Amino acid sequence: QVQLVESGGGLVQAGDSLRLSCAASLHFFSVYTMGWFRQAPGKERDFVAGISWNGDSTTYGDSVKGRFTISRDNAKNTVYLQMNSLKPEDTAVYYCAADPALAPIFKGVGAGVWGQGTQVTVFS
Repeated sequence: QVQLVESGGGLVQAGDSLRLSCAASLHFFSVYTMGWFRQAPGKERDFVAGISWNGDSTTYGDSVKGRFTISRDNAKNTVYLQMNSLKPEDTAVYYCAADPALAPIFKGVGAGVWGQGTQVTVFS
């Protein structure tokens, strides 16, 4: 069974940092494009970041560029999202996503596999 499990969310003050992790039980994890999306209450899902199968290519949503960094460790079947200089508007449920193709995540439109989400709340 394909599964993505996020962890690392929490309640932090504006300006703080958090690192999210996503552990994947995917056969051939290393060939999947991985990504992060987020959804705030009452808002549509937003693309946050994506990373290619080997980590050579990354892409970010405009609102997080320069503050967030996506990375992966294929030996551990894990993808990370380092979030620095957090702002209250970063408050959302963050979802890990996986897709065997690059385009769905890198275009920010979706993915074939989703995690259950982890809550990030940033207060001012």
